[in-house]
Amino acid sequence: MTTRLLPIFAALMFGFTPAGLPAASPASEPWQPKLDAELQAIAASPTHPLASLSVLAIRNGEVVYQRQFGHRYIDPVDPSKSRLANDETLYRVASISKLITTLGVMRLVEAGKLRLDDDVSPALGFSLRNPAFPDVPITLRTLLNHTSSLRDDAGYYWDAGQNVHLRDVLAPGGRLHGDGAMWDKQHAPGTYFQYCNLAWGVIGSIMERATGERFDRLMKRLVLDPLGLRGGFHPFDLSEADLQNVATLYRKRSTVAGREIWNPSGPWIAQVDDYVNERPVARAAADYVPGSNGTLFGPQGNCRLSAAGLGRVMHMLLARGRLDGAVFLREDSVAQMLRQSWRAEATGSNGRSDFGSQRALFHAWGLGNQHFLDVSGDNRGDRLVADGGFRAVGHLGDAWGLTAAFVFDAGSGNGLVYLIGGPGFDPTTYRGKYSAFARHEELILDALHRRAILRQ
Repeated sequence: MTTRLLPIFAALMFGFTPAGLPAASPASEPWQPKLDAELQAIAASPTHPLASLSVLAIRNGEVVYQRQFGHRYIDPVDPSKSRLANDETLYRVASISKLITTLGVMRLVEAGKLRLDDDVSPALGFSLRNPAFPDVPITLRTLLNHTSSLRDDAGYYWDAGQNVHLRDVLAPGGRLHGDGAMWDKQHAPGTYFQYCNLAWGVIGSIMERATGERFDRLMKRLVLDPLGLRGGFHPFDLSEADLQNVATLYRKRSTVAGREIWNPSGPWIAQVDDYVNERPVARAAADYVPGSNGTLFGPQGNCRLSAAGLGRVMHMLLARGRLDGAVFLREDSVAQMLRQSWRAEATGSNGRSDFGSQRALFHAWGLGNQHFLDVSGDNRGDRLVADGGFRAVGHLGDAWGLTAAFVFDAGSGNGLVYLIGGPGFDPTTYRGKYSAFARHEELILDALHRRAILRQ
């Protein structure tokens, strides 16, 4: 595609003419329209297109930039029925949900309902022990920082139709325990980092049992409502307006004879959250017993939030627990949550820094949040911006085509958010130049930081 044709492509893809780009306010700074154009070009790339992109930047504790590009819904037959993403579009934020869940945990700790360093077995109602290390208790702290010795090798979600109690999965002799693939047989709890989704189903069960409330409703009461967030962990209960503003997640990928076929010039294929054409289903039966199966509502990855909503969460954390003049968490609770509680040793003896095809991505962890230490290499490391120097805490998200980042530096008051509604290309073929991120993610983060934070 020639440079001359690119504005036409953008107009067709995003539903506005080049003159109709998201307009900076009359008092805007020179970097703002430059960032608009830069992000538009990334999202509308003819070879690496994105279904949608929602971004937000905070500088010195204030939102200085928020934009959306692309469509939250793409009609496969009639493009005129496609719907643009907007500033309240809700995305399934994938593993950023873990950080949101941790906020609920910390509120229950403050209320005296939970304790971070107690054996979780009494809270669960059954003995939770790694069979290879039966004398070592598992605590909420080790569940929250991925050192519990649980693994995802036996799965991490069981729907209502399977009638599962987590005891069936986790306890030796349980009907779904099998050969115990969910347990690390080499490393005792508290000694080794392995990124684990299953641990968050356990956390959800603990939270339910401590309160007698279903996880989704508990999180609404504890976190979403107090922070003024639209969305939540159960799309079935969203208002019609919010439901129609959920971003469908897409890929330009199909499966043929068991093989993944990517076609950047082909149609967008819905992966999840196509609520224009399908209604969400309830994730729990009416007789569900809270505490029996905390995986149902996806504490690890099922929350729907907007970039603006994540900006409010970031504001609260930057303000050490306060938002809109009210205390959401005590300052010491925020400090404990964000304090580094695991760090990789140079030898790799205390944890796995790789994650799937991403190399050297994990180097340090707090409670439900990653610490980005600015480690850099060719398609490896956790560096967030091209020139380095932006060390941050937060979380990443990756599921069903969505990729996302929520990262901030409490010292400077600077933070970045992006939510991508799916790629039109195989991300593993678009490798990062200085990190384990895909190249388009590097370009987005670096543009946001260079323009909105450094004002270049």
